[in-house]
Formats: sequence, structure tokens, C-alpha cells
Amino acid sequence: MIHQFILAAPKPGMTAQEFQDYWVNVHAVRYAAKIPQIRKYMVDTVVDIEGNLGSPALPHQGIAEIWLANGEEQLASLQTDEFLNGARLDEPNWAAFWLTIVVDTTAHEIVPGPGPGRDRDWVKLTVLMKRRPGLDLDDYRKRSLDGYASEVRDVPGLRRYLHAHTVDGAYVFGEAAFDSVEQLWFDDVEALQQALSSPHFTERVKAARDEITDPKYVFSLAAKENWIIGPEAR
Repeated sequence: MIHQFILAAPKPGMTAQEFQDYWVNVHAVRYAAKIPQIRKYMVDTVVDIEGNLGSPALPHQGIAEIWLANGEEQLASLQTDEFLNGARLDEPNWAAFWLTIVVDTTAHEIVPGPGPGRDRDWVKLTVLMKRRPGLDLDDYRKRSLDGYASEVRDVPGLRRYLHAHTVDGAYVFGEAAFDSVEQLWFDDVEALQQALSSPHFTERVKAARDEITDPKYVFSLAAKENWIIGPEAR
């Protein structure tokens, strides 16, 4: 299954709150959710924290997470009337579409949680990562799930951990913008902030991350989940 991440930013003149409200309550429900090939769909609304990775900071205020069965269904979804005359036409009403980042991935659950739930009020950190220059892609993928992941899984307060590799198709015509996306779940913003400032994260996780990534292309956002379709697939 393809786990797609779509990072979006507010159109000029729209506040972050207006942007998030429109995405969750209007665009997601009236348009995107009607695309028949989408199996599950979530909108992560960004929350402010200290210690986000990346400079300059990402301008995005939300992340769509979309699950599709395979590449064939993904292609078919982009040809539907619900997408062409619905979701895509609505984008300029709320999103600065020229800033949108899309990453298609295959996910690996490193630390299983209790299972996704609509009633869970956790906060999660989403991190976009690009491998360091000279590191082979296959080697990066292996090391990201071995030595690096073993350090992340010991972050204090971590409830669930997912590391998702960018699909092979993103490299057909060159390099993908990012090689993986990882997500770390915590009880609340306070628990996330404590984890980010912990010696384990600032020393051991950072050291392991620097061995496999290019620090110039590592960015993070914290967010809360809003299920539109799911957590069970339709």
C-alpha cells in the first residue's frame, strides 16, 4: 500500500487557523474524501513547538496522509472527475499550491502503537529526510531501519514510531526530494517537547541521523491528527 504525504501551506492572506479549518471541514469532506481510490485519509494540523528541525522552517500548516492500494489505483485517482473537477479545482481556494510537497512512501512500523484511533489525542512529529551525499539509496534504507531506528525507538515518551521510504518510482527521472518520512507519536505537546530536549534525542539520535542524512535537508513539523476516512480502510 502507498502511504502518501502531502504538505500544504495557506494561500496568501489566509491565517493558519482559517487554512486548517477549511482543509479539515470543507476541502477534505466535500472533495478529497469523494475520490473513490482513497482507502484512508487523514489531515494533520500543525501545532507550534520549539525545536523543529530545518532552516528555514517549513511554511506548511498541514499534512494530508492518504493511503492507496497501489500505483495503478493512484494513477486512476488522478483521472477521476472527483479529483479533476473537485479536489484539484478547490486547491487555490485555500492552499499556496506552489509550495506543496508530495512524498509517496512504503511504511515500516518500528514501534507499534495500540492502533490508530479517532479518539486518541496524541501529538506526532513528522520528519522529512534526505540521505547524505555519496550514500547509496539501498544502504540508506537499510541503515535507517537498523542503527538509526534503534536509537529513535528509545526516545523517552515515544508511543509509536513509523519510518517510511520513498517509493522507487520517485527516482525514475532523477533524485527524489526526500528519501524517507518518519513519524513519532507522543501523549501530548509537553511530552514531545521533553523528548526533543532530552540528551538521548539531542545527542544519540542526532548523531545517528547525521551519519545517514544531509542536515540541510532534514525538516520536521508537529501536528494533531484529524481522521477523514478511517482509521479502518474503506
